[in-house]
Amino acid sequence: MRIIIRGIVQGVGFRPTVYRIANALGLNGFVQNNGSNVIIEVDRDGEILLEELKRHLPPLARIDSIEIINEDDKVCNTLSGFRIVSSSEGERGVSIPTDTTICEDCRNEIFDEGNRRYLYPFTNCTVCGARFSLISNVPYDRIHTSMDEFPMCEECRKEYENPTDRRFHHQTISCPRCGPRYYLVDSHGHRIDEDPIRKFAEMLHRGAIGIAKSWGGMHICCTLETLPRLREWYKRKEKPFAVMFRDLDAVKELAEPTPFEEELLTSHNRPIVLVKKREKKINEVIAPGLGNIGAFLPYSGMHHILFHHLNENALVMTSANVPGEPMILQDSDVFSMNADCYLLHNRKIINRCDDSVLRTFNTDIYFLRKSRGYIPSSLDIGIRGTSVGLGAQENITGAIAFDGKIYPTQYIGDGSSLGVIEFLDSAIKFQKKLLGIEKIDAIGIDLHPGYTTRKLGKELSETWGAQLVEVQHHHAHAVSLLVDRGLEEIVALTLDGTGYGADGKSWGGEVLYANTEGYERVGHLQEIPLLGGEKAVRDPRRLVFALCELSDIDTELFDDEKTIIFKKMMRTSPLTTSFGRILDALSCYFGICCSRTYEGEPAMKLERHLEVGKREIKFKLEREGNVIKTVPLFQQLVHSSGRREDKIYSFVYTLLEGLVEIAAEEAYVRGVKAIGLTGGVSYNYTISTITKRLVDAKGLKFVCHNAVPNGDGGISTGQCVVAARKAVV
Repeated sequence: MRIIIRGIVQGVGFRPTVYRIANALGLNGFVQNNGSNVIIEVDRDGEILLEELKRHLPPLARIDSIEIINEDDKVCNTLSGFRIVSSSEGERGVSIPTDTTICEDCRNEIFDEGNRRYLYPFTNCTVCGARFSLISNVPYDRIHTSMDEFPMCEECRKEYENPTDRRFHHQTISCPRCGPRYYLVDSHGHRIDEDPIRKFAEMLHRGAIGIAKSWGGMHICCTLETLPRLREWYKRKEKPFAVMFRDLDAVKELAEPTPFEEELLTSHNRPIVLVKKREKKINEVIAPGLGNIGAFLPYSGMHHILFHHLNENALVMTSANVPGEPMILQDSDVFSMNADCYLLHNRKIINRCDDSVLRTFNTDIYFLRKSRGYIPSSLDIGIRGTSVGLGAQENITGAIAFDGKIYPTQYIGDGSSLGVIEFLDSAIKFQKKLLGIEKIDAIGIDLHPGYTTRKLGKELSETWGAQLVEVQHHHAHAVSLLVDRGLEEIVALTLDGTGYGADGKSWGGEVLYANTEGYERVGHLQEIPLLGGEKAVRDPRRLVFALCELSDIDTELFDDEKTIIFKKMMRTSPLTTSFGRILDALSCYFGICCSRTYEGEPAMKLERHLEVGKREIKFKLEREGNVIKTVPLFQQLVHSSGRREDKIYSFVYTLLEGLVEIAAEEAYVRGVKAIGLTGGVSYNYTISTITKRLVDAKGLKFVCHNAVPNGDGGISTGQCVVAARKAVV
């Protein structure tokens, strides 16, 4: 009997588990990695073996499908006993496990003075450690990883070959004698001949800004006390930093995680989770003006050992990159950062993989960045076309559709630099190689003529002979939500900062009816001038000025000369329907944030005030057809009285009320049962809460994201699915 098992079945201790079960049952045969799958051949009782396997499945394994071929196998009949045989090339598909936090057994070994892996930072086993970041090809064997450069010592070989050992057939097994090692370098590039992690901890404690190499990239790190200096050094005055805490108790000293957030923080994925911060002075240095901080826990052996040597319970940990460029990979490149010290190792990073960042909405997950711990992954789409999606211009990811599934890449970055686009190109081609795809039928790109991802799409289209499919930005958002929730159609509020519309204008406050074949724009916010285009995004005072001008309200935001210029620009500036820009304007109008120093800053700082507001003011909603009139609502806001927070809440509530009204009317007419919320604005917890309440009141189902990023990180998924649909039509 031949059994073909597909899923996450390589690099997770799957074959050793099969081996133990088969031997316990007295079966003859073998188990083998074949391409990206596993083949089992047994002389009898295959069904019993599968039942036992399902009961004792390794923690990180996942079985997607089982194919049984009942046939006499001469090989099995001639074998005595059961064995693991050498891997072979075969059917491909992305079944590589994600990088996974080291398990409790490995942590115990690290801190056991009598263990030969005492304080060894690369300690891992069949159920934990780096996987995706160090693999170059399938099958998942040592020769296809960066561990191939480190031959096993005799003791590791014994563990590897011992069926009773928990590292039996563990492909990345190593120890201090034979494995990779850390080393420490000072600011002048000279090696420091001391225990590298201990000395690094000591230097951080004394106020150093260091860079530490981990599994899929490098982190800038320092103590919380050193954070003010880090902000000057990194030229990052306001943008929040992620913080790695020693343990969950340390998180609770500065934050108030919910039980679900605690579950995510301690999961084997180890993401950065945005949690509500406590009112402590240091939190305003970590995340100025925001209501939450990004917290995560140690996931590598190095992290645990670092905290073992530290008195501090928390360290700032942020991706080490030149602004606008991808995270640094090569040891030789890191010295351009001019840090005080560098904790590096001699194992090659094959696949760059940033930390994942998420926040929760009730029991759903909103991914701001889906990467380490969650990628590789796949979602069923039910479309057989082979296609690629390349994302927008910010928060870029790529995606490939193949054989009815979609495979997103890890987080790439913002597409303003050549380095980011080269990373996107290589990530897509790596996925293509792993999947064994020979021909790409279609490539989905954004409508915006200036996006660098669009240029890449054209180049790949010519190289591969693939059809180029233009996908409107907000249609891609809506389709990403369809894929996320397994729906065929939806009426969706697609709310974000910007997206190139079919009319060439900037959209972002839209109600769309959408499916994978197309969309209809059924409603939107009133158009507002963007004075100076992108300059208005960086300077929200211009947005307030435009709203005041349209409302016949005098302002003193600018001097007389600029006021005259801006009045003239009202007639010539590009127009936007963006909900995100309205939030920016509110933030500036109330003096919360009038200058954007990082993406989303004004709206993010507004959220802290929105979440404590109440609907104490009943603004009158004005609607012209399916256009929600923003200007009359702003006039009412200016002339209203009450708490600032209540004004903000009531204004936002009224806008959402109008958009949901349009969406519900469309849903009733079309017989659609669900109204969705997608786009970057949907990350705002209060906006999601209000929208859900309004949709529930209409007797319809509220649909939000859970597996695909709400923001532009999900655009490639939407593009890819639309392109795949075009390819099979």
